[in-house]
Amino acid sequence: MIDVRRMQVLRTVVTSGSVTAAATALGYTPSAISQQIAALEKETGIALLERVGRGVRPTEAGLLLTEYADAIGRQVAEAEAALADLRTGRTGRLAVRYFATAGASLVAPAVARLRAEHPGVRLELKLIDPDDPLPAVREGRADLALVVRPRGADPDGVRLLHLLDDTYVAVLPAAHPLAGRPGLALADLADEPWVGSEWPGPCLDAQLEACAEAGFRPRFVVESEDYATAQGFVAAGLGVGLIPRLGLGSTHPDVVVRRFTGPEPRRSLHAAVRATAPPQPALRTFVRALREAAGATP
Repeated sequence: MIDVRRMQVLRTVVTSGSVTAAATALGYTPSAISQQIAALEKETGIALLERVGRGVRPTEAGLLLTEYADAIGRQVAEAEAALADLRTGRTGRLAVRYFATAGASLVAPAVARLRAEHPGVRLELKLIDPDDPLPAVREGRADLALVVRPRGADPDGVRLLHLLDDTYVAVLPAAHPLAGRPGLALADLADEPWVGSEWPGPCLDAQLEACAEAGFRPRFVVESEDYATAQGFVAAGLGVGLIPRLGLGSTHPDVVVRRFTGPEPRRSLHAAVRATAPPQPALRTFVRALREAAGATP
């Protein structure tokens, strides 16, 4: 196998015109340069230089190998530049998984910040409702995912960065007897029929755990798994429901929204990243923008 470093020594000898000049340029002794050329000729099995007066000139094989050394040198320089761009966040790819209600208030500002600070980074956004994105983060198929998880220990292979606690509000038919109250206790809804608004998973778990702490289990009569549709069912008088503030959006004209005066049901939103992920400027920027957006969310 041909030693690439010796090829670069040959290239310097050919471009400088002598072993002595090459030694000066590379910081070696002329003897060391001659030894490198001799070893390269042994590897290739052919003469690469011929002496002319006080200098040397390449043989046809020497010229051929010098051309390849030039090409390799350019490719190495290009590789170093590309790595520098990637290391500093000028290029690269950032794969983000998110759920719908976090899109407008959290993801959109973070995307805008990424575009401004790292315009050369290719962003891959994917909506994940109702799938669990943590396997994609753990396996390196996604760099970051927005998830709802209880606050506590991190899942295996994943680090959770807390963003905010999104509180739930009560949504009632406008004509409901409790609609006139400015605030409610969760237990006030214990005997009511309920309209479901969550997929089975951590968001629904947050609702059920809050109800259990209030001493009851909600009786779901309709399952919508969509906040806007849930409001429609509530407006039709089919039951009451809980909707997180981030998912409230526009309010149906035939419902009222009431906050809870006691402990508020809430879901914890996190940015999930791989525990062993190497430093990535674009990822740091995206997380910082998410945290700023979360802090500005009422």
